[in-house]
Amino acid sequence: MKTTLQRIHEQTKKSEQAEREALLTEISDPSTSNDRRNFLKKAALGGIALGGLMHLSIEDTIAQTTQRVSRSSSPSELRITDLRVAEKGNGNRFANRIIRIETNQGIYGIGDVRDGSDQRLALFLKSKIVGLNPCNVEMIFKVIKQYGFHGRQGVGVSAVETACWDLCGKALGVPVWQLLGGRYRDKVRLYADTPEHRDPAVQLERLKNRFSVEGFTWLKMDLGIHQISHIPDTLVNTKHWEENGGGINNWYMGRSYADGGYLDYWKLDHPFTQVQITDKGIEEICKIVEGVRAVVGTEIPISVDHFGHFDMNQMIRLGRALDKYRLGWLEDCVPWYYTDQWRTITDAIETPTCTGEDIYMLGGLLGGFKNLIDAHAVDIVHPDMVSAGGILETKKIGDYAEEAGIPMALHTNSTPIAFMGMVHVAAATENFLCLEHHNVDVPNWEDIVKLTGSKPLVEKGYANVPLDAPGLGIELNDDYLKSTLQKGSKYFDATPEWDSSGRTYDKLWI
Repeated sequence: MKTTLQRIHEQTKKSEQAEREALLTEISDPSTSNDRRNFLKKAALGGIALGGLMHLSIEDTIAQTTQRVSRSSSPSELRITDLRVAEKGNGNRFANRIIRIETNQGIYGIGDVRDGSDQRLALFLKSKIVGLNPCNVEMIFKVIKQYGFHGRQGVGVSAVETACWDLCGKALGVPVWQLLGGRYRDKVRLYADTPEHRDPAVQLERLKNRFSVEGFTWLKMDLGIHQISHIPDTLVNTKHWEENGGGINNWYMGRSYADGGYLDYWKLDHPFTQVQITDKGIEEICKIVEGVRAVVGTEIPISVDHFGHFDMNQMIRLGRALDKYRLGWLEDCVPWYYTDQWRTITDAIETPTCTGEDIYMLGGLLGGFKNLIDAHAVDIVHPDMVSAGGILETKKIGDYAEEAGIPMALHTNSTPIAFMGMVHVAAATENFLCLEHHNVDVPNWEDIVKLTGSKPLVEKGYANVPLDAPGLGIELNDDYLKSTLQKGSKYFDATPEWDSSGRTYDKLWI
């Protein structure tokens, strides 16, 4: 054992000497800021020396000298100094906005502003968080949570919260899942979203490739009335919407609000369109599922989504017809905030019901997940970290659902940053089912980041939980991001225009 200690002692001396020389070099660099230089001077005077640990047991000595704590970070003195943004994309609404939170110690944390959102929802929060210690994640969340809301209005708060967890993990030298209480699993089951195609043969081939080649064990597909609208006598009351409101086939598109699009089909809540499905229409939708089941078999769960904007009664008719196919779940049947309608649908059919990707916080202003869980209105909760308020809020949602006997699946359709944040949530939450992988077919999707751990991001239908990398387990791939930058945008430039102009009174009560 003495030989072991001597070896550790020699390795520690060499490591500390190399780190000390690197610190002194950075102190001497004229470009090093005063705050950073003052911190580095403290770090150069510190460090762990084996001689100072000889009073400890052998086990404690080895633990102290081999732990992976960054010597260039002092967590208690860590402070946020800036919040910056970069945009990757081609100018459409699905461009990726990435935030980076800078600190006084040269380490940074990254977050994902959900697709279709405005980066200003995150930049606005800069003046609320500069000067705070990012390791106080929950406190920072409570400072900024009032500035988020449901849908894509929660993206700024969620991105900042995620970046703080990344920073905290890096500062302490541990993965985020460890900070959430530890992990239940080393790999995370994925469900693969498969783009629809009007030609059933093409759709079937795509689905078959998902499990036979790519290795996914849970699949999801769209199953909406827009897939059968070309077949006569399948739908009622669609012509009106084709002529006045974007049409049911223009999924989530249509006109802008300025052009009178406020009442377009895809912008209206489901009860207000009065589109109905005929018996023939239900038969045609069932044929699609039957064809998929014939190829996929009964072992693999198949979840379905994007039915169209029709009311609760139509959903119950369709749901009962689909029960025999034992689908994984029916997703977003009506808007999430119609708790009573969800309870009625859930009670009327056997297939599990699922919603939640647009809900902000556990106890949001409209009740959020709490109302759905308390009423047992859905069988599965389905939050998305980039809208729900971030990593910890998403775990809280899962934990609250678990107490009610409700499992949690996770939605994600963003960059690998959000994806990896969800992997940490999934690892740390017991009632987790599966995590969405919506970007299987997107070229270079993973190239946005570099993994800092030893395992790849995804292997044969599962995401690997980072076991040997701090924070989220990723760093930005700067070269790739710069090459795909949004035209005319800047790459994490300083944002002095979002500095505080003075103290503001943000309390919600007097």
